[in-house]
Amino acid sequence: MSRINYDSMSDVELKQYFLKHRGDQTAFQAYLDRINQRPRRIIASPDDPDFDEKVQAVIRQKLEAARSSSQQANTALEQTDQE
Repeated sequence: MSRINYDSMSDVELKQYFLKHRGDQTAFQAYLDRINQRPRRIIASPDDPDFDEKVQAVIRQKLEAARSSSQQANTALEQTDQE
């Protein structure tokens, strides 16, 4: 049995791998470790007068990034499946 190198996978590839192999606890842990290593960004403080606008802008950015990543992952998986 070959060992899978999670470090060589991009974030999108690792996420897609885990979603396809939900029983792989090592992949899940590698994904969580990677997520937890990211710096946390503060987008607004509670007393910020533009709090709602800033939060909504970040949510829109995250949704758009997720859509783009999903499309890229699907394209990569389709290419892999065709090979």
